[in-house]
Amino acid sequence: MTAFTDSSYYSQTFSELEMQDQCIEGVEFEGCHFKQCNFSQASFQRCNFVDCEFEQCDLNLLDLGYSKFSDSLFRDCKMRGVDWSKVSWPRVLFAAPVQFFQCLLDDASFYGLQLPELIVEDCRACRADFREADLSQASFQRSDLSGAQFSKTVLERADFRDAQNYHIDIFHNRISGAKFTRYEALSLLDSLDIELSD
Repeated sequence: MTAFTDSSYYSQTFSELEMQDQCIEGVEFEGCHFKQCNFSQASFQRCNFVDCEFEQCDLNLLDLGYSKFSDSLFRDCKMRGVDWSKVSWPRVLFAAPVQFFQCLLDDASFYGLQLPELIVEDCRACRADFREADLSQASFQRSDLSGAQFSKTVLERADFRDAQNYHIDIFHNRISGAKFTRYEALSLLDSLDIELSD
């Protein structure tokens, strides 16, 4: 299969599609499962994903211009360099419409987004941009956040237990009620310009 020829697909499973560098525009997917598909450097323009799951897919540098997501899940996917700020998000969100498990999210951008209760668990999100985003009650459990950027980010009641390598300036982010593993939480003291000793 080299292209989506219909305008909508319901409860279908797409396996091992090779669609790198291709442009898919104006297609609606509801209840669909994408498994081991290659969409690297592809473009989904003004598409709509409702209750969809992506599993073991290559989505590196995927362009999501003006597409929409609702109750969609990504599991064990490669998603380096995806700019999530290009997605057409609802104006009011009570919970993030996307979830990530065991994904590679290096260099992804969530800049300025309102994504309360976002789930980024067991992921690698090195150098990801979370600046000025509302990630209240988000879960980053067991994720590697090396080089990830947090500035003016709302992280109230977020869960960082067993997350690693994060650097969060307590003066430039809102972290009230957030949960941290005791040892890793020592990195929060970096912004205090103090010296610790045993």
